[in-house]
Amino acid sequence: MRWEVVELKQCGKYALQVRFRDGMEGSVRFLPSFFRGVFAELQDPAQFSRVRLVDGVVTWPGELDLAPDAMHDEIKRNGQWLLA
Repeated sequence: MRWEVVELKQCGKYALQVRFRDGMEGSVRFLPSFFRGVFAELQDPAQFSRVRLVDGVVTWPGELDLAPDAMHDEIKRNGQWLLA
């Protein structure tokens, strides 16, 4: 995998801190408008906190995940990935 996440930490109610294999680090922040469609269930803090790393990908139960390449690109540009 090109952009493998190797470290993940939940920081606050709807925020994550990630580190990639290449050493880049940054945050992923979720705005309320993100929680719709398949991601609606993650608006429940208990569900959101079930976040895990699976094979270098930020994942939740139910096969929900975030694209590591898009995450890496946004963090490289802005220091964070703001999901709205």
